[in-house]
Amino acid sequence: MSLTTRWTMACSFALLMCGQVMAQGIYTCIDGKGRKITSDRPIAECMDRAQKEISPAGTVKRVLAPPPTPQERAALEEKEKAEAEARSRAAEEKLRDRALMTRYPDRASHDKERALALEVVNDTLKTATKRSEDLAVQRKSITTELEFYKSSPGKAPPALKRRLDETDGNIAAQKRLLADQEAEKKRITQRFELEAAKLKPQWDVAGPSSTAAAAGGAKKP
Repeated sequence: MSLTTRWTMACSFALLMCGQVMAQGIYTCIDGKGRKITSDRPIAECMDRAQKEISPAGTVKRVLAPPPTPQERAALEEKEKAEAEARSRAAEEKLRDRALMTRYPDRASHDKERALALEVVNDTLKTATKRSEDLAVQRKSITTELEFYKSSPGKAPPALKRRLDETDGNIAAQKRLLADQEAEKKRITQRFELEAAKLKPQWDVAGPSSTAAAAGGAKKP
């Protein structure tokens, strides 16, 4: 191989390597000592700080960020965890909405179940109210009997006193039951109102045809 040929090959190889470096771009940064460093690959001395990759045209192609600190990494993990939980909640909510629409394809079916749920509570309230009234009459009768021993309470029969205590206890229990049922009635009302507000857009899209279809299906034997 002649000297000229070897020289030509060497120049071609050098130009090829230079072209690859230029195509890849160069990296530059300021290290911890304030020195500007340039290289054809990511710079080890600047792994703890940002470094830029410069294109052959002299523009910044990208900035290589330093690895996060433990505090930044913890914050990032917490953010990712919160985002994952939010996505999970959204997916669960979507599934619940779908199941809700399957259960109540129209307003009529929803209103019917709401009425049934409130009917159970109202029946309990009616029974508890009647029981409270009966206990009030019973207590009045006992206190009337105790009036005979007003001047000497110590002579009142123990059984009469026990009846009064038991009646007072039953009255208190009925008051708690009435309060619980009123709260349950309020909870049911709020639940069905929220469901109706959520389902209304889907009911509107389905239109009256879904109601007719549901009614027709209910008539089949």
